Amino acid sequence: MTRPYEVLSPKSARRHLVAAAVAVALGLGLAGPAGAKVFYSIDEALHAAFPEAQAIEKDMLFLTDEQARQIEELAKAKLDTKMIAVHVGKKGPKVLGYAIIDIHVVRTQPEAILVVLTPEGVVDSTLILAFNEPLDYLPPARWLRQFTRRTLVPDLALNQGIAAITGATLSAYGITDSVRRALAVYQVMMAPKRR
Repeated sequence: MTRPYEVLSPKSARRHLVAAAVAVALGLGLAGPAGAKVFYSIDEALHAAFPEAQAIEKDMLFLTDEQARQIEELAKAKLDTKMIAVHVGKKGPKVLGYAIIDIHVVRTQPEAILVVLTPEGVVDSTLILAFNEPLDYLPPARWLRQFTRRTLVPDLALNQGIAAITGATLSAYGITDSVRRALAVYQVMMAPKRR
């Protein structure tokens, strides 16, 4: 059962405000704080993720406390919210895949990551939508390709199945957590519906 409102701690409220600001900037295609960089609007990213889609539907997931706990346990990463938007690419009735935007703080500023999953829950692609830290800390596209065709396994972690990156360690941890959260959301929320 979802509550009509939620009392947030000051830290949680700040994260929600930051996430909202990044989401608005992405939606408008604008940069946020000084030095912030928006690489793709949400529409551009979703159409690149699902080029054959006839429709891209937005499905809002409202997690129960138990679902949130399961996702955090599988992901080995905290959720900042129990409300998750999943974009579903479709061609007719056929599901082409799922896209989840994960917004999190790297050092002191947010970054927004789009994780695209196949209908079977395998990473298809990972894209940085916005990055508000100095661009020196931005991982290159070739580093992001490590996540392609990955599933939620124990070695999907930095310095294990995912190579570390000098000078962008916190960014790399944040992106790895984003991918793990998206895969865990799929396992808990979408995979049971496919059975």
